[in-house]
Amino acid sequence: MIERLPQYFLADLPNDAPLTPRMVTEACQNLRRNQERYLQSRTTAAMIRLLSELGEQWLQPDYPFRQCALEYGPAATGFTVETLRDGLDHFFKQLNAETLQSLLIQDLGSPQRLDGFTQTHGEIQERRYGFAQGPMLSGHIAAGNLPSPVLTSMILGLLVRSAQFIKCARGQSLLPRLLAHSIYDTEPKIASCLEIAEWRGGTEDIEQALFAEVDLITATGSDQTVESIHQRVPKRVRFLGYGQRVSFSYLTGRSLAGFALKRSVQSVGADVVAWDQQGCLSPHVIFVEARGGIAPEAFAELLAAELERREAQTPRGPISPEESAAITLRRSVYEIRAAHSPDTRMWASQGSTAWTVVFENEPRFQTSCLNRFILVKAAQDLGEILRHAEEVRAKVSTVGIGAAPEELQDLAHTLARWGASRICPIGRMQLPPLTWRHDGRPALADLVKWTDWEQ
Repeated sequence: MIERLPQYFLADLPNDAPLTPRMVTEACQNLRRNQERYLQSRTTAAMIRLLSELGEQWLQPDYPFRQCALEYGPAATGFTVETLRDGLDHFFKQLNAETLQSLLIQDLGSPQRLDGFTQTHGEIQERRYGFAQGPMLSGHIAAGNLPSPVLTSMILGLLVRSAQFIKCARGQSLLPRLLAHSIYDTEPKIASCLEIAEWRGGTEDIEQALFAEVDLITATGSDQTVESIHQRVPKRVRFLGYGQRVSFSYLTGRSLAGFALKRSVQSVGADVVAWDQQGCLSPHVIFVEARGGIAPEAFAELLAAELERREAQTPRGPISPEESAAITLRRSVYEIRAAHSPDTRMWASQGSTAWTVVFENEPRFQTSCLNRFILVKAAQDLGEILRHAEEVRAKVSTVGIGAAPEELQDLAHTLARWGASRICPIGRMQLPPLTWRHDGRPALADLVKWTDWEQ
């Protein structure tokens, strides 16, 4: 099917087709015209209906675009078909009327905010109305590690009625293209408000052509990449940057006792395996309370067995020689430490770098080389962990918690005051809801501009 896709978007052109700044400029100008003709006047109800139907279609096993994603996605993205299937299911299950309505109310106060001047209860008392409008044309500079963030950007952009130019990393446009083609298959006029292209990052003449035309730029990637883009975006263009973040988990002793132990091991295993531990929401370290029903070292051994089991069910995707070498080097370091100290142990897949579990009897935060390489560390309590994670405090995105119900509120308050922007149960770290406030910022409210009308 992939060979038969019509050339609706720049990314559909052959790999050797030239891409010039003029082509980008003309594409942006077409997007603006199409936004005025076909998108600006659409009601919120109509957009929710379109997106909900799209979500239902993508969940059907025989949907051609889903089949194409699962057939060609592994080669294009580096994820196995099992990983892609799970990721697509989680994403498109959230494209439903209830979730989209909740997002509008959460971020904008009313599901009609994008249709015209409306009031909340507080505004009625003030005789004031509010009207939220998305940018006429948005540009998205997408990272190449995970497909879900760029798909989310496309959906949110359509919800606020913004035409969009999506720049994908080289060789990473397949899933955004398939989403755009699936919209074209249902609503060609709406799809004409989307453009997908790919080029190598840092191609400044092409990027400047894009920056000159858009009203908003979002950028995801390393801190250096995001800052470089920000410096080149004109002052009149709003900029939203999402740089590097790290995440970790904390398991209290009460989550390791009795029947809870098996569930905790499985949940942590799910977090490590999801999207092959790529992205900002994947844990680098699992901190295990040393006063629990099981020793942290024993938990690490159980986690190793869980990752071995999951590798048989959901294999890790292929990785580059450089990534494999990084894992091999880190393994050799920990092998030497383990040979000289009982405070370090390591378990690893045989004959491959598919998974690695390292236990250390100290609570210092360390970054993992990812690709299912996880560190398990003993800690006395959450306070000790946070003291040792101070150097990454500003970089922490998600903290996964395994605890008894009566412990959760105090832990959540401590983590919130410390600076974590998302706290979730273990097992759901890589499954954020569509309503999630990314890096502590509202998803939709960040995109719109407001007009207040006072009477």
